[in-house]
Amino acid sequence: MKTYFITGISTNVGKTIASAIITEALKADYWKPIQAGDLDNSDSHKVERLVSNSKSKFHPNSFTLQTPMSPHAAAEIDGVHIEAKNIKKPKTKNNMVIEGAGGLLVPINNTQTILDLIQPDYKVIVVSRHYLGSINHTLLTINLLKSKGLDVSLIYSGNEHTSTESIIEKMTTIPVIGRIEEEPYFDTNVVKEYASIFKDKL
Repeated sequence: MKTYFITGISTNVGKTIASAIITEALKADYWKPIQAGDLDNSDSHKVERLVSNSKSKFHPNSFTLQTPMSPHAAAEIDGVHIEAKNIKKPKTKNNMVIEGAGGLLVPINNTQTILDLIQPDYKVIVVSRHYLGSINHTLLTINLLKSKGLDVSLIYSGNEHTSTESIIEKMTTIPVIGRIEEEPYFDTNVVKEYASIFKDKL
């Protein structure tokens, strides 16, 4: 069984939709270790609503923090301390999709970041969305993951931007799973359509 870690080049780039699609494609389990803020409509809630197969299980967060901030700051407000060693992947005999929080170098305490949650055998999927500065953020993210010897692939989120995507692919040479278009809405049927398109590339 494989573990897929979904990270983004920044926040709000489409990690949660990508996580739902990959969870559906693989009929995998889903887990978000750290949720900061929006606890009544968390990323776990969103993914669970979008996934329609009966095999996937949704595992509880290791840390649920009240404030929508970087985990280290939200944890400080809540009076808790996050350590990577205390975040244990749930046991399952199924494939697992893990969704990160923000980008790779988002701090979880004074010395550790989201990157410290990624184990050497994880397959890492980077979600990239075009904006001014996104080439830099995408290359920094991918090159850091490659420097750790990790298996990295890419999903684009949003409208196509040919020159941006062309240079990213020339400079990283990593596999591209596909694109999640700027859809008017996402529901279980839309997620199932993307899952069928992406499945063979996972």
